[in-house]
Amino acid sequence: MKWLAALALVFGSTMAYADSDRLSAPNHPKLKAECGSCHIVYPTQLLTAENWQQMMGSLDKHFGANATLDAKTSKEILDVLQRYAGAGARNSAASLRISDTPWFNREHRKVSKNTWSDPAVKSRSNCTACHVDAERGDWSERGIRMPGGRQWEERGGYRTGGQREEENERSHEGKDDSD
Repeated sequence: MKWLAALALVFGSTMAYADSDRLSAPNHPKLKAECGSCHIVYPTQLLTAENWQQMMGSLDKHFGANATLDAKTSKEILDVLQRYAGAGARNSAASLRISDTPWFNREHRKVSKNTWSDPAVKSRSNCTACHVDAERGDWSERGIRMPGGRQWEERGGYRTGGQREEENERSHEGKDDSD
């Protein structure tokens, strides 16, 4: 019976790690130093182990840059990436781009083309343009700030600060605050 409880604990923690509000990159010095020197360290569960292996095997052509590492460092980073990789088709992309995975496209389906082309965003791989606390591990919708200061709303859109203030005023119209 204890083994069943242990299995449930391991499975539960793995599922929580894959939850989009709990995305995080492993706290690994070489991963941060090497990958983080050019871009944020993306949450490793956003690609499959196979995708990470393919990516690490072609670092000489890493999205237009030569990011080649020595064999020891490459293996160490690959081990970390694969240990915390995602699973299934939703986390896989033939292009090896997280932004081409079914998960990414589902999560970002309501983001307009204008937002993606905004100069402050630049590309779909620039997560920190909207996920302002992503480098600290906060990928929640509450932490999203769209270009121009708009805050993402969990109901599926974004509003400016002025729109929120107007809605708050309308929701309080006709109410007596003296209670």
